[in-house]
Amino acid sequence: MALQDKSKTRVKKVPVTEESGRLQPQARELEEAVLGALMLEKDAYAIISEILTTPEVFYDKSHELIFTAIRSLAIQQKPIDILTVVDQMRKEGSLEEAGGAYYIAQLSQKVVSSAHLDYHARIVAQKYIARELISFSSRVASKAFDETNDVDDVMQEAEGELFEISQRNVKKDVIHINPILKEAFDLMREASKRTDGLSGLPSGFKDLDKITSGWQNSDLIIIAARPAMGKTALVLSMAKNMAVNFNIPVGVFSLEMSNVQLVNRLIVNVTELVSEKIKTGQLAPHEWHQLDSKVRILYDAPIYIDDTPSLSVFELRTKARRLVKEHKVKCIIIDYLQLMNASGMMFGSREQEVSIISRSLKGLAKELNIPVIALSQLNRSVENRTGKGEGFDAKRPQLSDLRESGAIEQDADIVCFIHRPEYYKIYADEKGNDLTGKAEIIVAKHRNGSTGDVLLEFKKEFARFQNLNEGQLVVEYQSRMNSQANLIPAERASSRRATAQDGLNDVPF
Repeated sequence: MALQDKSKTRVKKVPVTEESGRLQPQARELEEAVLGALMLEKDAYAIISEILTTPEVFYDKSHELIFTAIRSLAIQQKPIDILTVVDQMRKEGSLEEAGGAYYIAQLSQKVVSSAHLDYHARIVAQKYIARELISFSSRVASKAFDETNDVDDVMQEAEGELFEISQRNVKKDVIHINPILKEAFDLMREASKRTDGLSGLPSGFKDLDKITSGWQNSDLIIIAARPAMGKTALVLSMAKNMAVNFNIPVGVFSLEMSNVQLVNRLIVNVTELVSEKIKTGQLAPHEWHQLDSKVRILYDAPIYIDDTPSLSVFELRTKARRLVKEHKVKCIIIDYLQLMNASGMMFGSREQEVSIISRSLKGLAKELNIPVIALSQLNRSVENRTGKGEGFDAKRPQLSDLRESGAIEQDADIVCFIHRPEYYKIYADEKGNDLTGKAEIIVAKHRNGSTGDVLLEFKKEFARFQNLNEGQLVVEYQSRMNSQANLIPAERASSRRATAQDGLNDVPF
């Protein structure tokens, strides 16, 4: 194929930014070197395909068109060289616009060595990201100057755009297995030193922890139920267990309740006083004493609450990072997922938006390397289910009951359901076991372990979940402590040792 000379060298006019009069970030010579290497080296495209993911990465329009042709050839698994690229561009009708065959042939002379192709490609990609950020900031500034725009809307849109830019350009290199094996063995050794047999964060519910081995870092845990099943009560009981019993810092994002309402629920949980009395303050003298003595465990507890309404997933990321950095938070709880939004991004349906939120929460758990626990609503199919299994099993939630998006099931590492048969006027199971005041925690999906059911006690009047027979242990413990008041010192010491051996000192208060 004859290559015709061009009397005019095509040099793209380089625009400047309006704000400062400076040149846009670009590396034209490196773009030429990368394109030349792609047409000279057989495996060059495979090296840079994950770095230069779109033709827009190239600043020069001619280079963008040439790379488009190269990518088309790669997709068709055809050879990539000067002749095939020229032929492909002729078919696409972009050859003359890119400078003709002569200009494309000249690119091969720009290659000093293809040994540094990966490094050159990364610089080209970085210049592209810088241009995107400049364009982004210019749009935000323009909208901020426009007084007809609502500032909150501008902020939400800006967060969405910035999130899209970061997601498009964040790449992670592959890692050899050796350092990963070392990390895995280090985690196993650390787990072996623990007396509780767990490898993750304890929830305080012993039977649940046996199934999960504790909440694992980087896991997304979905806890789903129909309204009035006690979703908030469960995670508050869990947050109290983690923060008070195990001194684990916990972050709680409450989109449904204010921080005062949430704390009132916590006070009811730990003091075992009726919520109406807590709200009105109409307490008898002995109840004031009970409040003062039991609420002390919440003081200085590492629980951090954010009650921002209609929280966007982008705001959550910022706040969660700050909590981890400043307060060493080890677990994030979100109440609840369907009240979040992904504003600033356009969606064809709410289901697509929930999918983005779900995927972002999983990404956040991996990024911060902590468990993220999100509450979720179930759809109405649970209430309407009849027919086969009618009775005890008819109202048990299933993975298909997750509301608005199958992506929740896909993204979650663990999916748990709360089922209280008593709510449906079912007071005994098929074996005749009493279910009054009981709640089933159904582990329906467990990516890295087994599934199963756990039975907990549910104290509705105190919005509290607890281990089976935990209340009886508390009564026995308090009775034992009261009886020691009448013993002589030597007998009292002996009795306390016996109490410790019995394990009755391991109680919530």
